Amino acid sequence: MASSADSSPTRWGPKEQRSLYLRWFYLADDDGDGRLTGRDALKFFAMSNLSRDDLKQVWAIADSKRQGYLGFSEFMTAMQLVSLAQAGQEISQDTLAHADLGSLQPPTMEGLDKKLKKKSSGNKSGSDIVGMCSYHPIESPMSANWFNSKSGKKIALKSVTSIIDGLKKSYIEKLRPLEKTYQYNDFVSPLLTSSDFDAKPMVMLLGQYSTGKTTFIKHLLKTSYPGAHIGPEPTTDRFVVITSGPDERCIPGNTIAVQADMPYSGLSSFGTAFLSKFECSQMPHPLLDHISFVDTPGVLSGEKQRTQRSYDFTGVTSWFAAKCDLILLLFDPHKLDISDEFKRVIMSLRGHDDKIRIVLNKADQVDAQQLMRVYGALLWSLGKVLNTPEVMRVYIGSFNDKPIRETAAGPLGMELFEREQEDLMSDLNDIPKKACDRRINEFVKRARSAKVHAHIISHLKKEMPALMGKAKAQLKLLETLDEQFAKVQKEMHLPAGDFPSVDEYRETLSAYNFDRFERLRPKMVQGVDDMLAYDIPGLLKQFRNPYQ
Repeated sequence: MASSADSSPTRWGPKEQRSLYLRWFYLADDDGDGRLTGRDALKFFAMSNLSRDDLKQVWAIADSKRQGYLGFSEFMTAMQLVSLAQAGQEISQDTLAHADLGSLQPPTMEGLDKKLKKKSSGNKSGSDIVGMCSYHPIESPMSANWFNSKSGKKIALKSVTSIIDGLKKSYIEKLRPLEKTYQYNDFVSPLLTSSDFDAKPMVMLLGQYSTGKTTFIKHLLKTSYPGAHIGPEPTTDRFVVITSGPDERCIPGNTIAVQADMPYSGLSSFGTAFLSKFECSQMPHPLLDHISFVDTPGVLSGEKQRTQRSYDFTGVTSWFAAKCDLILLLFDPHKLDISDEFKRVIMSLRGHDDKIRIVLNKADQVDAQQLMRVYGALLWSLGKVLNTPEVMRVYIGSFNDKPIRETAAGPLGMELFEREQEDLMSDLNDIPKKACDRRINEFVKRARSAKVHAHIISHLKKEMPALMGKAKAQLKLLETLDEQFAKVQKEMHLPAGDFPSVDEYRETLSAYNFDRFERLRPKMVQGVDDMLAYDIPGLLKQFRNPYQ
């Protein structure tokens, strides 16, 4: 039996841990793509001699993002959990959080030394591999090349090593052809790129000026970020994406929109007027390794609404809403009114209700009695705009680096603010864990929308006359578009909730010649139906916890 002591260096610090676990990781990772799939793990983790239930728990904690594979950092977490389990400790996130990982010895893996010796003797360049991987091993972005391929070849199933890879394969082979055929990118959303699938989760902050959006981000980061401006006047006059990077710098919007590794190419459709008011703020930060933030210009109110923006503000917020994992609407006790522009912005978030959270910021500026009235007034204002029977989750607090004003809040208020802050932090901490689930959800939503769009476009084409009176027929179809939607819904047995806004569609359709639209291609639509009914469930089953 090979013990951990045989494989570990005499000194056991972070560098030694990393070096040892790198050797183990590349032994376990058969295809060398930087991803340990369930199949790889079954063979490697079996050497620990832990029970199947224990290993099921180890995988569940290590793959907390539910991607269907372990990268190197997740593999290290798994090995630390195995070591704790072998020492008789409970396998849980709390045990790992309170363990002294610096002095935690590697787990005992039966037969591992033999395998390592066999691999090193069979591969003379083994040392080169370890040297090459002395950086953080990069999870293979081979799937990024699938989007560049112009050949019509199908993607090999063995190339799919994660849930996200599977979604990319389904999109390229089945959904994208449908979108291109029926011009979905012109009507609803631009075609997806590899970076759209691989992007980190995003949190967008919306609210009137001086409600504390930029300060909120600084409070989470515990530091300022490049290009941040704070003041009582409308200081943030642009959309700013705050994300991780090797150094601190601001990148202009036109540059970001053409970077293939960033998911913002779709913003090019809003033109230079918008891109000049868009920038990316990069900085090295552990939180930004997992989440990106979108700081937005203050929503205009009162007299300021007369000054029209030079770009489609509502359209841009709607675009970001579709990409974001969480949308925070910020209010403060002295800015509860919802202006016309703010109302349009909130209306544009329809379909993303599950992402919206309300934050009543600067709540320590009023006393407990006033806060109760402010809270009621806020819910009343929102009730007129958000046409949902459910009550939105409202977080109350003062999200900045200043100490809470106890004179205004009182002891009960202090306790309330602390609990609310903990709840909001918990919500934000869950975002990376739910990112893969959210990606699947958005993909299915897009597929259903594209399918409905294809039926609408092909129906309008079918209703056009063969020879005479085409202009008149098109005009009539536009005028009775709501009736056409109802007809398509009835004929194709489609859910009413999947249909777009009639008015928005009518506006876009008016610029097109219906006679040039494509007729329905049943085989293509059936492909999308099969993808939703069989491919996606099969993908989730393939990359679930291997010990289930």
